[in-house]
Amino acid sequence: MIMETAYMDIVPGKELEFEAALEQAKKVVAQAKGFNVLHVHRGIERPSTYMLAIGWNTLEDHTVGFRESELFTEWRSIIGPFFAEAPVVEHWNLF
Repeated sequence: MIMETAYMDIVPGKELEFEAALEQAKKVVAQAKGFNVLHVHRGIERPSTYMLAIGWNTLEDHTVGFRESELFTEWRSIIGPFFAEAPVVEHWNLF
């Protein structure tokens, strides 16, 4: 399994709306092949910043299977309007 992290800066004042939209978006990503788990963390020092940690079976399950699917288009249409800037995404090996 690999872990994707995504740091998302949300438009200030839209945090609660983003959190509500994220509940819907979670149901979308959970349908993707290779999806395992999703954790969401909200910044303490920067409360408009969220870190999502999503577990995937393989890197390709995220970068190809999900990112090139209609599910990604739907996911992004739900939460994308709240982004102050593009998310910073990284992938991690678990050991």
